[in-house]
Amino acid sequence: MDVNGAAVHKSGDDRCPLCRRDNEILLWQDGRCRALLTPQPGYPGFCRVIWDEHVSEMTDLPATQRAHLMAVVWAVEAALRRILNPVKINLASLGNQVPHLHWHVIPRFADDAHFPDAVWAPPSRGGVEHDVDREALARELQRQLSRT
Repeated sequence: MDVNGAAVHKSGDDRCPLCRRDNEILLWQDGRCRALLTPQPGYPGFCRVIWDEHVSEMTDLPATQRAHLMAVVWAVEAALRRILNPVKINLASLGNQVPHLHWHVIPRFADDAHFPDAVWAPPSRGGVEHDVDREALARELQRQLSRT
């Protein structure tokens, strides 16, 4: 139980899709978190950074762990900017449907189906597909993380 009496599931809990690690495209991991490429239709560079332990909120982590997680989020952002050259990067930590701490790192392009609205909004037009080189993205992410 957490401080509010909610159940806290450890990593590996098969009730949580982020603990199960089904069909992941892993870009990077350490003993605390992992960065995934999670392509969505129209958003091939869509990434997630997932904290391995099943906690719901950033404030469930001590300050040093929060800093580590955010350093990884920022490294993913930097790698996406360097490899894909998007107009904007969106960062989101929602967890309403899956209450397991994770960040969405979403490269945005002026010609995507939702721009400038959120990717979860209704599309405003047909979007243009953008390719992503997974290996180049993983290499750049490793380079960015080696700088932290």
